[in-house]
Amino acid sequence: MTDRNDAAHFHRDALVIDSHNDAIVNHIRRGNLGFSGSPPPDRDRRNASVAGLRGLLDRSALESPVQIDFPKMRTGGLDAAFFAVDVTLAVKNHLTYGLDALGFFDSELAAHEGDVVLAKAAGDIVRAKQDGKLAVILAIENSDGVEGSINVLRMLHRVGVRSIGLTHDVSSLAADGNAEARSRGGLTRFGVRLVEEMNDLGMLVDVSHISEAGFWDVMEVSQKPVIASHSNCKALCDHPRNLSNEQIRAVAKNGGSIGVTFVPRFVDKSTPTFARLLDHVDHIVQLAGAGHAGIGSDFDGGGTLLDDATSFPRISDGLLARGYSEGDVRKVLGGNHLRVLREAIGN
Repeated sequence: MTDRNDAAHFHRDALVIDSHNDAIVNHIRRGNLGFSGSPPPDRDRRNASVAGLRGLLDRSALESPVQIDFPKMRTGGLDAAFFAVDVTLAVKNHLTYGLDALGFFDSELAAHEGDVVLAKAAGDIVRAKQDGKLAVILAIENSDGVEGSINVLRMLHRVGVRSIGLTHDVSSLAADGNAEARSRGGLTRFGVRLVEEMNDLGMLVDVSHISEAGFWDVMEVSQKPVIASHSNCKALCDHPRNLSNEQIRAVAKNGGSIGVTFVPRFVDKSTPTFARLLDHVDHIVQLAGAGHAGIGSDFDGGGTLLDDATSFPRISDGLLARGYSEGDVRKVLGGNHLRVLREAIGN
């Protein structure tokens, strides 16, 4: 067994990637809280689209600290993270809402230009790690953010978006969400075109939240590896958001990766413990091998089973204690997500 000091050194040395959080909107709804823990000096951004449509968090929510920001990433040895903007609630304003949130985050990246890198290719993540910098990957959650336009998709790619979730729980113009599964609807005609164009542009197709019929359509259409950025195993927790054994095997056959998520109700319906979370990693590895499991926290969006990004070393400790080889732990921590990014968006 690796001792605690060796495990801490190992974790720092490994490349660690988190494939999903909702931090951008969470920070905006805290009054434009900056990603170093204080409000930025430009107060005018407070009254833009996200804040106008969603409002500030209520008092009880504000009492809970943010789960991920740049200092917490560094403390937890988290080298790169997908920062997603969920546009679902911005009815008739999906694109404006998404761009507003991305614009806020862009100003934060500019303020941390020497320390944080916007990753547009997989190699950017590797170089950031080598240079002692953090890397961020921009993502849109719910493809209605492209407003039914391939042209908009191309421009989102131009500004740096590299991953898009096709749906949220509800249906989008591309496909039915998992909450609409009774309709048995899969990819729409636009959804097929969207997946094809994302493959061509170099954007990662995210199948978390999609209906099962839509999932199987994506497996048929996509010529590049996909990601389930924040999904767990249905065999261990029977929830519509989780993946069946057949779906897990299909992601593996596709060459994709699955980000095990910290949302308690997706971990276990009665006893969502940290050990049970690691059981989900075990299950994916047993079904598909160590080359397809990853981590997708859903911090600041319901991923509360771990306190915050400073808790990431617990994953290394837990997997090593279960007898995983260091090579396989490196794959789970970030190697698998990095491989998928290389194949889907380029190096």
